Amino acid sequence: MKNVKQILVLGAIALGIGQSFGNDLSGHTLKDPIITKVTAENSKPANNMVKIALLLDTSNSMDGLINQAKAQLWDIVNKFTHAKCGTDGRPQLQIALYQYGNDNLSSREGYIQQVLGFSSDLDEISEKLFSLSTNGGEEYCGQVIQTSLSQLDWGKNPDNLKMIFIAGNEPFTQGKLNYKDAVANAKEKDVIVNTIFCGAYEQGINTGWKNGAQLTGGEYMAIDHNREVVHIATPYDDVIIRLNSKLNKTYISYGALGAAKIQQQSAQDSNAMEMEEAVAVKRAVSKSSRLYTNSSWDLVDASKAEDFNIDNIKREELPMELKGKSKTEIASYIEGKKKERSDIQKEIQDLNSKREAYIASQKKDNEKGELENAMLTAIQKQAAKKNYSWE
Repeated sequence: MKNVKQILVLGAIALGIGQSFGNDLSGHTLKDPIITKVTAENSKPANNMVKIALLLDTSNSMDGLINQAKAQLWDIVNKFTHAKCGTDGRPQLQIALYQYGNDNLSSREGYIQQVLGFSSDLDEISEKLFSLSTNGGEEYCGQVIQTSLSQLDWGKNPDNLKMIFIAGNEPFTQGKLNYKDAVANAKEKDVIVNTIFCGAYEQGINTGWKNGAQLTGGEYMAIDHNREVVHIATPYDDVIIRLNSKLNKTYISYGALGAAKIQQQSAQDSNAMEMEEAVAVKRAVSKSSRLYTNSSWDLVDASKAEDFNIDNIKREELPMELKGKSKTEIASYIEGKKKERSDIQKEIQDLNSKREAYIASQKKDNEKGELENAMLTAIQKQAAKKNYSWE
């Protein structure tokens, strides 16, 4: 189940355009005016968007699934770091999160809640995952699929890769809405439904989970959501974690979001570390990738836009270290932090290559996360049909 989480949650999971820079629980997009043109610029390639909706069962028996999702978000993000669409385009990633089957949710809504609309904000995705808790309830798979199809902006671009990953352990047939109608709607929207049954493979087949995936060309997977995944410690982990602390110091927060987002960044580092050191390392690797971008509150990322102009930012919205500085001094400070960040990110990526080689040499077949491998395999197979390749 841990593997399921990662992939689900991930997957990775959220990062770039469309509704980038976050959504609130009602699905409204939060945008910064300085970032608008960055989004428009990045949206030019026709097939550079990956949208993944994770539908997680949060009933009593699903604690293992939720914990796996928290841990494996970063594996999915790191997978997409190496993705290409077409000849040289780099896809952006957005992740949405739903929970269902929880008694704390509204019965009128079918015990379903949109926790996060499509977002490319990795810290926000992590925060929402860690906010989930389990409680008994009714699990209506067809209804949660239909709800995600109607509430989320999937777009109409046929080149975009659009996927749902739904995980749970009750019959796929529960609820008044027939799951076949929901997946038929998904197929019309060119959304692939992948199902992850938390239990025995044959039981999932007998309760509709495999059929629910096959109707859209998706993958059916069965996992032991309570299985513990073995994380292999490496000689590079401590160094990467230290570099992550240095990386955080290269962020220059500004505007209304700045202070809160800096705190959120630190809180999600802590959440990852509390789960396991290996999870903190994976998060640090994600933060060193192109998919971790924070233009809405960080001047270094914001300055990458061609039309960026420091004069567009009110002086009172600048951090203390830049107040009273001249435009030239501010530009020099930003460039210095940009260079420092680039160097740290490259060092983390280089160390991670050695880390992955070390893990590959130490790992046994029975230590591979079944869910993680299954989910990433499904993603790679379906992405290939949209002209995606992997480095």
